[in-house]
Amino acid sequence: MRGSARIIGMALAACAASAAPSQEPKAGPAAAPPPMRPADYAALAKLPDWRGVWQPDWSTIASRNRAEPDFTPAAAKAAAAFKAQQAEGKNLQTEAANCVPSGMPQIMRMPYPIEFIYSPDRVTIAIETYSQMRRVYTDGRPLPDDPDPAYNGWSVGRWESGALVIDTIGLNPATSIVPGIHPTERTRIRERISLENPNLMLIETTVSDPAIFAKPLVMTQKYIREPTWQIREYVCQENNRDAADEFGRPSMSID
Repeated sequence: MRGSARIIGMALAACAASAAPSQEPKAGPAAAPPPMRPADYAALAKLPDWRGVWQPDWSTIASRNRAEPDFTPAAAKAAAAFKAQQAEGKNLQTEAANCVPSGMPQIMRMPYPIEFIYSPDRVTIAIETYSQMRRVYTDGRPLPDDPDPAYNGWSVGRWESGALVIDTIGLNPATSIVPGIHPTERTRIRERISLENPNLMLIETTVSDPAIFAKPLVMTQKYIREPTWQIREYVCQENNRDAADEFGRPSMSID
C-alpha cells in the first residue's frame, strides 16, 4: 500500500507540473533614478517666486478684443458650419458638460485659480478646474516622438530670463482649440509665462497647426496673485445637472 500511495503521489505531482503554465523569467529591477542632491533643491530658490494661488484676471477672460483666428480654408469652413449650427439652436456643447476635462489650451483659460509647484525636474501646475494637474518637465528631455493623445498633451519646459517657456504636443482630438475646431497630430502649443509685476502674471499662448491656422493663434491671459487662497476641491460630477442623451452626448435636459 505504501508503494502504491507513493506511485500515485508521484503521478499527481507530475500531472500538476505539466498542467502548470510556464513562466517567463522575471526581469530584474529597473534602475533607480539618480539621487537628488541638495544642490538640486537649492537651485529652486533661484527661480522666480510664483508662490501662492493665481486667480484669473476676469477682464482678460471676457475681453471682446481677442484676435480672431486666421484659419486655413478648410478650418474656416468647419468654423462657419459650427457657427451656423449654433445659430440654428443646436446643442453643440463639448463633453465638458459631462465633466470630461476641457484639455489644453482651454484648461488654462478657465475662471478658476491655478498654482505652481516646483520640483528639481519639473514644474507642476495644479488647476482647480476639474482638479487637473499638468506636469511640465524641465530636466532637458525632448518632446516624445509618438505620444499617446492626452487631454493636456505632453509638455516640456525651460527657463528663459525669468520666464517659463512650455512646448506641448500630443493633444486629444476630442478636445477643442477654439469652438468647433479640434487639434490634429500637428498641433503645437507654446506658452510663455512671466511676471509683469510681483503680483501679476502674464501667460502668452501660441497655437500653431498648418492644417488649421494660416498663421499661429496668439492668446494672452493674466493672473493675479492671491497669497492667502488655497486650491479647492473641484468635483464636477457633484451637483452636475447637465444630462446626456441616449447616445451619451451632452443635453440641456435637467430631468
